[in-house]
Amino acid sequence: MNILRPFYKPFLSSVGGLALYCVTALLLGFSTSASAHQECAAPGCAASEPYHGMPAIATIGARTGKYMEIPEAAKGPTINPAKGYRIQELGRGLYMVTDNVYQAMFVVHEKGVVLADAPPPLAGFIAKAIREVTGKPITHIIYSHAHVDHIGAAGELLATLPRRPVIIAHEETQTILARARDPKRPLPGVTFRDKYTLKVGGQRLDLSYHGNGHEPGNIFILAPEQRTLMVVDVIFPGWMPWRRLALAQDIPGYFKQVEKIKSMDFDWLVSGHVARAGTKADVAMQHEFLQDLKEAAGKALQNTASGEGMDARDQSNPWAVFDNYIDRVAAQCVNALTPKWASRLAAFDVYIWDQCFTMEQSLRLD
Repeated sequence: MNILRPFYKPFLSSVGGLALYCVTALLLGFSTSASAHQECAAPGCAASEPYHGMPAIATIGARTGKYMEIPEAAKGPTINPAKGYRIQELGRGLYMVTDNVYQAMFVVHEKGVVLADAPPPLAGFIAKAIREVTGKPITHIIYSHAHVDHIGAAGELLATLPRRPVIIAHEETQTILARARDPKRPLPGVTFRDKYTLKVGGQRLDLSYHGNGHEPGNIFILAPEQRTLMVVDVIFPGWMPWRRLALAQDIPGYFKQVEKIKSMDFDWLVSGHVARAGTKADVAMQHEFLQDLKEAAGKALQNTASGEGMDARDQSNPWAVFDNYIDRVAAQCVNALTPKWASRLAAFDVYIWDQCFTMEQSLRLD
């Protein structure tokens, strides 16, 4: 899952770029303001009246004036802006490093450090964070999965090390990376299919694979002594999952992974994202939300009639009829979930439409 920093910042850093941006914004603003007062009668324009019962939460593509406030329970410890990151000790020799958006994990053993993931936003922080704890070298890097936003700083990090560490990943991750040929994501030297136990000195990490969900090769990393589990892009402690259930490639598989995490015995969860480490209570809450989402989307699919509110001339357009149906299914799903969840999950309003569209599609097709 990629939520990297906006690409336009370097462009705006120049005076010319900033001036062009401002002029363009003004022109677009005037054009938008002028057209907003003119009702569009051309085919393909938005209707003057929305669907009956349309949710107040802005739909995909609509401008949101002000997003909902983040619940206190979703917030994490603050970070010193001058430092840019923080470290949390999770158990003997085990640490999470985060900028309160991305997370990585490392464990210190007698001869070095095992690092799990290297997100690009943490590229300038990982080595500093490790040096705060120990002067020992990185001996191993574990890839949670192949996505560049979680391991894309590995190549840069390797270039600074005197000796190349052992890189460990699932065999599906190796396949994806071999195809990508991305120097930012060096190929692993050790791969596994079902389970792999890494024992270094007195530290142990149990790696396991539980099928496709978010992406093929996305693994579970368990530190049994420290009672800490790392699973990336599946659970989002205190937050709505990222869009389209975190871009899960296999929705039923994603649900199974959440069930598996819920059944496991641990105290801390390193989830790869958000401002704090997770707990079993966070897993239970996301599991509850997903069950409610599935139920709401299922009922909406059953209770929504086809073609309501359409121009009669469009009834012969099957794509339009189906789009009308799915839009109203998603709207009913959003309405069903808002009273219970809008104040419980951070960014509920940001991605609830995405989740409802994704869930109805999975229920129809998977």
